Amino acid sequence: MSTALHPAPAPLRRPLANPVTVFFACVAAVGGVLLAWRFVSGVGAVSHLNDGYPWGIWIAFDVVVGTALATGGYAMAILVYVLNRGKYHPLVRSAMVTSALGYTLGAFGVVVDLGRFWNVWKIPLFIAQWNTSSILLEVALCILLYMFVLWFEVSPAFLERWKSSPRPKLAAFATRAEPRVKKALPWMIALGLLLPTMHQSSLGSLMLLAGQKVHPLWSTPLLPLLFLLSCLPMGYSVVVAETLLGSHAFGTPRETRMLAGLAKPVVWTLFLYVWIRAVDIVARGRLPLVLKGDWHALLFLFEMAVFATAIAMLLNRRRLMDAGWIFRAAVLICFGGALYRFSTFLIAYNPGHGWRYFASFPEMLITAGLVSGEILTYVLIVNHFPILAGGPAAPRAQRR
Repeated sequence: MSTALHPAPAPLRRPLANPVTVFFACVAAVGGVLLAWRFVSGVGAVSHLNDGYPWGIWIAFDVVVGTALATGGYAMAILVYVLNRGKYHPLVRSAMVTSALGYTLGAFGVVVDLGRFWNVWKIPLFIAQWNTSSILLEVALCILLYMFVLWFEVSPAFLERWKSSPRPKLAAFATRAEPRVKKALPWMIALGLLLPTMHQSSLGSLMLLAGQKVHPLWSTPLLPLLFLLSCLPMGYSVVVAETLLGSHAFGTPRETRMLAGLAKPVVWTLFLYVWIRAVDIVARGRLPLVLKGDWHALLFLFEMAVFATAIAMLLNRRRLMDAGWIFRAAVLICFGGALYRFSTFLIAYNPGHGWRYFASFPEMLITAGLVSGEILTYVLIVNHFPILAGGPAAPRAQRR
């Protein structure tokens, strides 16, 4: 399917005030108040973090899960620019916006979690004090740099809009900057392919340092590879879910045929992850733990069953043109990937000595507030800048 058959991206210019946006605005406001309390009173005032669990939901969800869900731009860049599948190009700009917002949320989540957050500016600048053996340093630098790369990749949409601004200085700036930005884009895209490959695998490497504190069903030398492989189907699935939700919420054309075409890379990457993890369990003599029947074994089997169900759904070619069917498969993959990462960092992690952790209500509300703010920002961006195909949607019976 040629991109020429699709309307050019355009601002949606829809009314912003509706029950959904008002709800998210209220959640974001509550989260913002608690966030201010956290920065004034300290981490301990709002969280259940302790010496046994210095990382909680802010890292496990906002960073580890959040950045994986934000790899739609990375996954689509591989498909379009590396594998030369140009027919998926209409999905790239929206995927990049989602990724930029997700990584910005992840970077901010790190700041929220840091006890001495006021020193975070030193990370990229105090080069002489870098611990070059630190995996955390590599993750921090890659996430920060990739966040800026993503916003650079999104910037052509902003410049296109600003070129027609009634403010002469802004219009002149956009006119001068646009060709320079487009000239630099191939280099930034290449950097945008390298950085997620590095830090997604390094997120897995972090838990190698935990050693026996991580349950054997999740602890393996292959954690870096498994974390990298699991983020790809999650990224593709977010693109599918986001596009279908957007078509429903904004009335844009539903690209069911194009989204159905994503089933192939999703199935291949997800199957590779499941196969490698299953072979690793058997090869490392962990199969008796799977058959043990305790709650760890049931959690492991549940994770694998979620992925297997999603694969089976996407292999059913007769249902791939059913938007609801592929949406449910995409949600399953996102849920399974999130559960795997959450399990590795929290559920299957046991520091010993009687330490316990369950996220406090303020912790949950802060996370909900950050996610709500991300959703509202996405709505504002697609409403004012050319991100989505802005033409009127086809009638539901004619959508393909």
